[in-house]
Amino acid sequence: MAYDLITMGRIGVDLYPLQTGVPLAQVTSFGKFLGGSATNVAVAASRLGRSTAVITRTGDDAFGRYLHDALRDFGVDDRWVTSVPGLNTPVTFCEVFPPDDFPLYFYRQPKAPDLEIDAHELDLDAVREAKIFWVTGTGLSEEPSRTATLAALSHRAKSGTTVFDLDWRPMFWKNPEEARPFYVEALRHTTVAVGNLDEVEVATGVREPHAAARALLDAGVELAVVKQGPKGVLAVNSKGESAEVPPLPVTVLNGLGAGDAFGGSLCHGLLEGWELERIMRHANAAGAIVASRLECSSAMPTPTEVEAALAAGAVL
Repeated sequence: MAYDLITMGRIGVDLYPLQTGVPLAQVTSFGKFLGGSATNVAVAASRLGRSTAVITRTGDDAFGRYLHDALRDFGVDDRWVTSVPGLNTPVTFCEVFPPDDFPLYFYRQPKAPDLEIDAHELDLDAVREAKIFWVTGTGLSEEPSRTATLAALSHRAKSGTTVFDLDWRPMFWKNPEEARPFYVEALRHTTVAVGNLDEVEVATGVREPHAAARALLDAGVELAVVKQGPKGVLAVNSKGESAEVPPLPVTVLNGLGAGDAFGGSLCHGLLEGWELERIMRHANAAGAIVASRLECSSAMPTPTEVEAALAAGAVL
């Protein structure tokens, strides 16, 4: 079976405070959720009715077993989620200060298992046959994940739709200044690039949205999606079509995970063959819904919820 979407990258356990507006030192209770950007994108697309799988690694521990159970509950195939003896499943804490302050604390030392993905263990046929293949910038930050990510992209050779989530996390790089050449190499093999202003600047050296979109197209992609925060999202393709869509009004509870909901919806819209503006509006709505909720993975919206938000013109 060719999957609608295979993602490759981060996985972990998100421990989110059940009290908002409270410093982490004073929080007394937490909710436990499946996390990791590439994994959340697979969950988001699954919620929209897509067949999805994720390529990643966990620790051989209780949290790793929890993640397998959670993936299955969300309808995401976990056959390529393997454990790494001796490493712990990553845990991420956050603080929640709505509407726009959500500090993250990553516990990924001495090394996160998802950076131990090995090129020799990849099912390259499945990667090539997937309708959409999704990789992230974090996967380029360390070996052997870097080589595995580039090997998968090279083997896929732009068959179908190949998405590069620029996903810039400087704390994951031993030397952030070394990142750009690997981003440039990944862009050569991808058809869609997605990132916010900081991320497109890392990939291209350009921050102005329209110039950054052109730079991404010049780097070899067919569709550049630039997230502009409160200004919404800009999408430009190699056919000369563009769409600039404002955000959907929402009362933000936790902005984390909104980008992953956007990504899952983006994949859904591309698979549906929608016009550019419709894809962006649907993705914006999916992201806004998650921003209005505390959790990430379990907050990913259904088609009915997205359509209701679009019809209302806001997340109610």
